[in-house]
Amino acid sequence: MTVRLTEFSHGGCGCKIAPALLRDMLATVPLAQTFPDLLVGIESGDDAAVYRLNDEQAIVATTDFFTPIVDDAYDFGRIAATNALSDVYAMGGKPLFALAIAAMPVNTLPLDTIKEILAGGAAACAQAGIPVAGGHSIDAPEPIYGLVALGLVHPDKIKRNNRARCGDVLILAKGLGVGILSAALKKQKLDAESYSGMLCSATQLNTPGSWLAEMDAVHAMTDVTGFGLLGHLLGICRGSSLGAEVVFENLPLLPAAGELAQQGYATGASQRNWQSYGGEVDLPPEFAGWRRNLLTDPQTSGGLLIACDRDAAPGILQRLHSKGFARAALIGALGTGAARVSVR
Repeated sequence: MTVRLTEFSHGGCGCKIAPALLRDMLATVPLAQTFPDLLVGIESGDDAAVYRLNDEQAIVATTDFFTPIVDDAYDFGRIAATNALSDVYAMGGKPLFALAIAAMPVNTLPLDTIKEILAGGAAACAQAGIPVAGGHSIDAPEPIYGLVALGLVHPDKIKRNNRARCGDVLILAKGLGVGILSAALKKQKLDAESYSGMLCSATQLNTPGSWLAEMDAVHAMTDVTGFGLLGHLLGICRGSSLGAEVVFENLPLLPAAGELAQQGYATGASQRNWQSYGGEVDLPPEFAGWRRNLLTDPQTSGGLLIACDRDAAPGILQRLHSKGFARAALIGALGTGAARVSVR
């Protein structure tokens, strides 16, 4: 029996609640200010919580899960696990172990398919050098898989999303377009080469986050996932009280992403993202809709977005390229002004 997982799904990191609605939902949640060892909580919408254990160690805790963006069960498991581990790396941490989260339609999805999803997740964790030490599962209408990921970081080396400085440049470590490619895949319009490129990117662990944590020249970091490049960059801008400029032509794209965007492929989440934060973005006159869709495209297991000293950028880019992040590129800069993004 051939199973197309995407037929069970409404869409990967595009399943995220729209950013404006999420902010409203969290507005009344009390901040954990009475816990002085909670170094990072919900206050800045960062990638993970961080809790200080002692002067040398803090624990990084996060969870991430979603519905399939690909049809192959093993590939789905690998992508979902890689995506969850990315939040630990984005804080500058190193993963320690993971717990699996699995919600599966057990009466309609073959058991062998479910096993392959779990095996793919375990393989990604093994690549990161950590075990899947347990988890939780339920019966559900559509397949959902992900991880609780736990890691360690030195309390003085945490890379938050709200510590960028005026004059910092912005580096994006992976190409954009995962959501657009997955939209084409669901309509069976994605060729094998483009699928391979998407899979390679989405299963590439964001391990550079660990060594970027050692660099004083790196001031802020996040990973680009369901809110798209603009959404996650605006998180840096709001938290750091800075404006940003992005040069569209400098943006790295996954193979075929630009062409498919021009053909009209996009996710529903891309439009929801724009509705949530479009009022904080300045676009050039007559900016094409397909270009905007690349900027708001929800990324599943996307790249690190790094704010660093301009002088340090060439060395960081060189090291990223040498570690297999061939599309890493300098895409813009941060400056004074309102927390907005200007695209040129």
